[in-house]
Amino acid sequence: MATFVELQTFYKNFPSQSSEPVKNETGHFNIFKIEDILLPKSKQASYSRRSFYKVSLITGHNKLHYADKCIEITASALVFTNPTIPYKWERISEKQTGYFCIFTEPFFNRFENIKDYPVFQFIDAAIIPLAAHEVPEYNELFLKIFNELQSDYIYKYDLLRNLLMEIVHSAQKRQPVYGRMLAGSNASERITALFAELLERQFPIELNYQVLKLNSPSAFARQLNLHVNHLNKALKEISGKTTSQLINERILQEAKILLRSTNWTINEIAWSLGFEEPNHFSAFFKSKAMISPNKFRQSAID
Repeated sequence: MATFVELQTFYKNFPSQSSEPVKNETGHFNIFKIEDILLPKSKQASYSRRSFYKVSLITGHNKLHYADKCIEITASALVFTNPTIPYKWERISEKQTGYFCIFTEPFFNRFENIKDYPVFQFIDAAIIPLAAHEVPEYNELFLKIFNELQSDYIYKYDLLRNLLMEIVHSAQKRQPVYGRMLAGSNASERITALFAELLERQFPIELNYQVLKLNSPSAFARQLNLHVNHLNKALKEISGKTTSQLINERILQEAKILLRSTNWTINEIAWSLGFEEPNHFSAFFKSKAMISPNKFRQSAID
């Protein structure tokens, strides 16, 4: 599987930083100014998963390789990453400014199910471009977090959670489709949200003997106790895509991640993704990605 970066490894890369990971009942939280912690271009981080969540406000020219996507950031953006999805930053411009917070799930455990928020669930909701006039609002919030972490206020971690959640909610309000799905204000939206949760719960695939259980519209319909036509109609209404399209897109995404980040054989990847025959997987992948699995893996290495 992709390299899994633990907190200790993260801090070893930045020996000048005085803060160290603290293990206690509140989990771990820290914030950094990006300009203070830039690695040399020759030492940029590899494509890997982290053991922590990360919320960034970044201004600069970058490419974010996130799961199977490459997103170019030419100005400013909010970026939300989680421990289940591998990623790496490719810095294009020398000048980079902003902040990023890192935290572990226990930091929120008693207060929020942080992993359930759309910005941490859906790749399309995780990167939010910002116009120049929008940056000061978020810069002020991150600066408050930065200053509060240095304070000796006895309840500062409660305040830090609230400030961070203000950033999360503000980001989600900019993407109303995901906000509606979370709330589930009508039947189709509730079905879509349940389907999305059920689909994502199967990932990431971390062991080569782990097999995808739900990989067809009928399997999802049975699990949700719905007729397959009812499920398809609800998903089409909300997402504009059929059940099969949504399932295939997610399987293709995971296939690309496994091809890029593991040394598993094509047979092992095919089996893990629910294909009984490797040639069926190869045909599926080529029809969707317009390239064979082997050639895709080689291009990722090159």
